[in-house]
Amino acid sequence: MSRYFRRAVARATVLPAALMLVAADQPPAVPDFGPMLERFAYPWPVQTMEVDIVGAPAQMAFMDIAPQRPNGRTVVLLHGKNFCGATWGSTARALSGAGYRVIVPDQIGFCKSSKPRAAQYSFEMLATFTRRLLESRGIPRATIVGHSMGGMLAMRYAILYPAAVERLVLVNPLGLRDRSEDGVPYTDVDTLWVGEKKTSYASIKAYQLENYYHGTWKPSYDRWVWMQAGMYQGAGRDSVALAQAKTSEMIRTQPVAHELYRVTPPTTLIVGTLDKTAFGRAQAPANLRKFLEAIPVIAPRAVKQMPNATLLTLDGLGHSPQVEDPVRFEKTLLTVIGARSR
Repeated sequence: MSRYFRRAVARATVLPAALMLVAADQPPAVPDFGPMLERFAYPWPVQTMEVDIVGAPAQMAFMDIAPQRPNGRTVVLLHGKNFCGATWGSTARALSGAGYRVIVPDQIGFCKSSKPRAAQYSFEMLATFTRRLLESRGIPRATIVGHSMGGMLAMRYAILYPAAVERLVLVNPLGLRDRSEDGVPYTDVDTLWVGEKKTSYASIKAYQLENYYHGTWKPSYDRWVWMQAGMYQGAGRDSVALAQAKTSEMIRTQPVAHELYRVTPPTTLIVGTLDKTAFGRAQAPANLRKFLEAIPVIAPRAVKQMPNATLLTLDGLGHSPQVEDPVRFEKTLLTVIGARSR
């Protein structure tokens, strides 16, 4: 096997009994999953591709899922900022069952991938690494599906490599609005880093409950809170917090809002109508926060600026429809990508 790729078989993650017995109103004791989720199981074997970051090697993790009955097409699933490749598990299983080869990367700075301290994050960098990964797997063209921050990355990928995109699917994407135009001030990395160091199971769950799941919590969501919080528990928590701070700045300072006309592949926006996400709200002055429009309000205007895009809404769902209602989301996604682009 090439030195650029390594395979790590996912080990079973056994959650402590304390997590199951804790009272509903008390935050559980979160396991230390490691800064690269070393002790958190993914649904398929994880491989890594080596990349260089400021002269030092780094590892980009990914899953490459082969279908039993291939249809000759590939779908790439790009995670959001508060998500990981594992969060796409149900979606990937449905796509694979329908004959698609599925590539699920963890971007540099996230989840099972390296979090190099010297990294200067940009969507161009992440898109370039994603393109390199697909080329190394012999995939010249694919359908690109991006959720939340992954939607921003998917749009940047489509702008840089339009001929390599068969179809683009954006699920509740960020970046459709330039928050500086809304009066949200710039927040430097050091300030964001201080905030990220305070991340806890309770803060993650509270944010997701309010913004992603419109006040309704299901036990199945807990796994993804444990996953994210578990990266902050051990000795590597500082590197995780710094990577999260830098990528927050990336999202804030690199919107796609002014370049939507450059997103030329056939595109579908899938938006949960109850999504309350307005990135930058936490850094906005209190008297401005209520005026920041959430994704369902912005999306209808944004889709009109794209040359070949349509909007599909999922009534009653929030920011993460693939988690909130996997069956409904997967049926919708398979319908959307079933028609080949011309």
